[in-house]
Amino acid sequence: MPGTNLTRDEARQRALLLSVDAYEIALDLSGAQAGGTFRSDTTVRFTARAAGESFVDLIAPTVRSVELNGEALDPAEVFADSRIALPRLAEGANELRVVADCAYTTTGEGLHRFVDPVDQQAYLYTQFEVPDARRVFACFEQPDLKATFRFTVTAPESWTVVSNSPTPEPEPAAEAAEAGAAVWRFAPTPRLSTYVTALIVGPYHAVTSSWEGEGRSVPLGLYCRPSLAEHLDADALFEVTRQGFDWFQEKFDHPYPFAKYDQLFVPEFNAGAMENAGAVTIRDQYVFRSKVTDAAYEMRAETILHELAHMWFGDLVTMEWWNDLWLNESFATYTSIACQAHSPGSRWPHAWTSFANQMKTWAYRQDQLPSTHPIMAEIRDLDDVLVNFDGITYAKGASVLKQLVAYVGQDAFFSGVQAYFKRHAWGNTRLTDLLTALEETSGRDLKAWSQAWLETAGINVLRPEITTAEDGTIASFAIRQEAPELPAGATGEPTLRPHRVAVGLYELKDGALTRTERVELDVDGELTEVPGLAGLPRPAVILLNDDDLSYAKVRLDAESLAVVTRHLGDFTQSLPRALCWASAWDMTRDGELATRDYLQLVLSGIGRESDIGVVQSLHRQVKLALDLYADPAWRETGLARWSEACLEHLRSAAPGSDHQLAWARALAATARTDAQLDLLAGLLDGGETLEGLAVDTELRWALLHRLAATGRAGEEAIAAELERDPTAAGERHAASARAARPTPEAKAAAWEAVVAPKPGEELPNAVQESVIAGFVQTDQRELLAPYTERYFEVLKGVWDARSHEMAQQIAVGLYPVVQVEAATLEATDAWLTAAEPTPALRRLVTESRAGVERALKAQAADAAADTAA
Repeated sequence: MPGTNLTRDEARQRALLLSVDAYEIALDLSGAQAGGTFRSDTTVRFTARAAGESFVDLIAPTVRSVELNGEALDPAEVFADSRIALPRLAEGANELRVVADCAYTTTGEGLHRFVDPVDQQAYLYTQFEVPDARRVFACFEQPDLKATFRFTVTAPESWTVVSNSPTPEPEPAAEAAEAGAAVWRFAPTPRLSTYVTALIVGPYHAVTSSWEGEGRSVPLGLYCRPSLAEHLDADALFEVTRQGFDWFQEKFDHPYPFAKYDQLFVPEFNAGAMENAGAVTIRDQYVFRSKVTDAAYEMRAETILHELAHMWFGDLVTMEWWNDLWLNESFATYTSIACQAHSPGSRWPHAWTSFANQMKTWAYRQDQLPSTHPIMAEIRDLDDVLVNFDGITYAKGASVLKQLVAYVGQDAFFSGVQAYFKRHAWGNTRLTDLLTALEETSGRDLKAWSQAWLETAGINVLRPEITTAEDGTIASFAIRQEAPELPAGATGEPTLRPHRVAVGLYELKDGALTRTERVELDVDGELTEVPGLAGLPRPAVILLNDDDLSYAKVRLDAESLAVVTRHLGDFTQSLPRALCWASAWDMTRDGELATRDYLQLVLSGIGRESDIGVVQSLHRQVKLALDLYADPAWRETGLARWSEACLEHLRSAAPGSDHQLAWARALAATARTDAQLDLLAGLLDGGETLEGLAVDTELRWALLHRLAATGRAGEEAIAAELERDPTAAGERHAASARAARPTPEAKAAAWEAVVAPKPGEELPNAVQESVIAGFVQTDQRELLAPYTERYFEVLKGVWDARSHEMAQQIAVGLYPVVQVEAATLEATDAWLTAAEPTPALRRLVTESRAGVERALKAQAADAAADTAA
């Protein structure tokens, strides 16, 4: 039985047989306030190239009727698992009507229903990527069977209804499940894939504006729940959106494809955002309730621009099958960062620094896991793609596109993209379609480049080889490229690749590291000579891959590393600092730099780091290194040094600055001494103040969470804080704080709530995620130790019983990552052998196992450094 899976071969066969013309979908959501199920009435008109049989996709508790070409089919005979069999298709035109009762969800899949504790009103939104439109209406659920969609929605008359087409005026409802309803009849959409259709329904708050350009006015809308309306900074959001419209219109040279552009901030969203055509849904944590640093605004802007780019690349032109998912996501990531970095008036011209520091670090980590795969992954079925929204698909792919732009030139790249949009508008494509367009505009043969970069797995290491003459000049300089063995379990062979790189020479003068020379070249093969540097004075630092043009791990020569260790914070530009920080972090993860030495490097340089995004990344990385990579015998010493440094930087930070807020949060994550915890408690109750530090709602929860995790605050304090903040966010924070308490009872209650809830008490997706985050505390190893065995006992049953999103949260979040010991690896290996998990579950568990294995090696390296000292 197929369950809810669909293979690529099945999709290919169905696409060879069918083309889909139009959907008419009528949904009765008038009873949404009460929940339960809703009526879904779908008519599909499609063409069969020959008489035969096929199937349509649907996940629903009840199918009331199925009618194919006027013939009634018995639902009991044709509906099973997630499919309705279509046994007698006519050659030519066919018409299918399916009436079903579909279910609201609380998992963020299909039609998600959320009740706001502030106003007790229900709020709905759809999330269909990858295969969840079938939870709302019967459809041919694969991206290459595009069609037009006409939605008719019945809902409470006072509510707002938003879809891909502009919202029409509501009409009185002649028939509805509940009284007081109205009907919205939307115009048909252009030809779309099922996964980018959308409905957002509820008493949402709206702000409207427009983008004016190219002789056209595009209506813009922003939506959120009324309980968040006071925090919706509409002017800033519209400014970023218009910036994106201006830049993308110029670079893509194709009109915005849809009649309007709405952005809807919705609750309990699993991802960052979703590119529904003309109706983008975004997690409502991006409506900031409290003060955040500029790095958060930069990240939000990148998300907004990422989804806007998808209107062209993904919605207008769509991949044929999910093996080209990377191209959708990589293109949107690359162009969103490029827009931030290069569009006139952008607040974030340093966006490539953030990309190097965060996105590429994610990619390097993912590319060293046993599950590493080519950018163009082999996607055999839906289960494969559901676990493939990873650092290779997004960040490595975007890095490679950046390299491609450097290789062919920006003008040629965007000229190729423009030709691609014109040629394939409203259609489906493969990678070869884009490469063909780029070859035409650049004059370069990209077949070998594609094979090396897109069809092979793994990462390269670039190292400088330098000889210095007696007079202090560079006698020779070469770049050695290495292709490390792929991790155990990964498929493929190590591959040397062509790289477009820049080499930067930096001199130290008056306490500042400034670039004095730059050479850009192509690196290919094992050793590439760089004769242009011969004869130049040996600088203080030589930085490979300056400007971050290529995707590779970079190492410094010994002299450069010594200077960087003392002066990393003295680079005058943010990007070379970020590249050196990233290299140091990668060396720490690889066991080439001891955790204690990484801590010292950060402590010596972070005070001079101006980029707040880099500072916050360093906070996270140092805490991770100390928790997992430090020699256990030294760990507490390192944590004590770090927590004391956090306190010192907090007290010395400029009042009201982003750095002050970031250091307050860093201290809240690591405070451990009585004096430090007393300060947290004092900031929380008002007994302590720091000039300029606003102890607002989100910071209060961060302080309380640490106090709860260390046993300094219990249920009474958590309940009191929830009474101060009786919102959905407050409920999530309270659930996490309760799970973080250092008692066997708190851990048992959290485990049961996630793994074995009583019927009717299942946690919504966002609350489950919060409970898991609270449950796993790195300084509660002994308390959590018994749950290693329990994890492996329940994992397969949980995976089989839960939806993908809910099961993945548990499989990844509850894996015993804090138990860094050989016994954890042995237990994992025994389970992998005995349980015979599905490929998707095997991948998730194997990735988690690799984290423990890496931590063991890093701990050994840190212990060896202590011995050597």
